[in-house]
Amino acid sequence: MAKIVLSEFISLDGVIADPGGADGTERGGWAFRFERGAEGDRFKLDELLAADAMLLGRTTYAGFAKAWPSMTDEVGFADRMNGMRKYVVSSTLTDEEATWTNTVVLRGDLAEEVNALKAQPGGNVLIAGSGQLARALIAQGLVDEYRLMVYPVVLGEGARLFPDSGALIGLVLDECSTCGEGLLLLVYHPKR
Repeated sequence: MAKIVLSEFISLDGVIADPGGADGTERGGWAFRFERGAEGDRFKLDELLAADAMLLGRTTYAGFAKAWPSMTDEVGFADRMNGMRKYVVSSTLTDEEATWTNTVVLRGDLAEEVNALKAQPGGNVLIAGSGQLARALIAQGLVDEYRLMVYPVVLGEGARLFPDSGALIGLVLDECSTCGEGLLLLVYHPKR
């Protein structure tokens, strides 16, 4: 049975919006102002290698599908991203628009679709970015593991990871380390 693993770049005040700057927001690109070092690179590679598929929202999918097919690297990160199965949650993306290799568009009930993915044999299903999707999965209790790369910056505004639902979400810390220029690498699972 696969785990749903949520991976996010996140500021100290919980913002996940536009870490790479692709959205063109005023404070966008904040993640690339810090060096994450070899340990941070290993953290990201390990989570990708443990996954057999990605689950993405439409906006993140569109950005990834535009950038990743032309990327290469020496460690195989790009090959893995491009070769693995990708599931996109969208009611508006057509199959013809889903051109990135091994892409399937999920249009049904979110909980049913995600539980069907979890029931498949294989490795993890990795969610990267996809803020709206991430908040919906969190609100429905569908995330099995949180992998957070916390950057030493306070942005003061922007979309946050956890929904403002008022629900109490308990987490158990599995791993904690530092890397690069003061980044925290945190791995949690939900307290059930």
